[in-house]
Amino acid sequence: MSLDESLILFATLGLLAALPSTSVVLVVTRSATAGLRHGLAVVLGIVLGDLLFVAIALLGLTVLADALGGLFLLVKLLGGLYLVWLGGTMLFSRSTRRRASANGGSASGLLGSVVAGLLLTVGDLKAILFYASLFPLFVDLEALGIADLLLIILITALSVGGVKLGYAVAASKVTGLVRSARLGRAAHRGAGLLLLGAGGYLITSAPS
Repeated sequence: MSLDESLILFATLGLLAALPSTSVVLVVTRSATAGLRHGLAVVLGIVLGDLLFVAIALLGLTVLADALGGLFLLVKLLGGLYLVWLGGTMLFSRSTRRRASANGGSASGLLGSVVAGLLLTVGDLKAILFYASLFPLFVDLEALGIADLLLIILITALSVGGVKLGYAVAASKVTGLVRSARLGRAAHRGAGLLLLGAGGYLITSAPS
């Protein structure tokens, strides 16, 4: 890959990652309500899911992915149900953001955020087709070398992860400015509604 091709791929993936989506909702709400560490954990899960799709697309395993469509559907439903549960918990919980941050800062709590980001990303089987159609524009898959593979992985991680990281930091900064307990509760419940909507969308958009 040339420098120009690398920059164009980086910009393309970054712009797409910046578009409003369920992954953006999850990053923002987790960062705003449970703290920046959880937002970063979700970003890690999202990047891991994208890198899995990148590997499948680059190695020409789209046929295998299509054969395992039922598994991806199950993952998508599990991700949707998790978001619904998480949103409902936030919506009806009386705990403050500070308490949620304190209790959710454990390794297990952060792992849950990573898994949430991973499930949300892996549940979108169409992403494999997107990557499989995008990469041939930048690299000859028949002559794919280790250097090209590592470069694409690096570009994907930096572009997607960088954009989502920006959302996480921005959400935590904005929430940090909310000093009023009433506003804090309103923001907490508003985030719960967003997660409920995102989870419901994932579940209802799953093919029957």
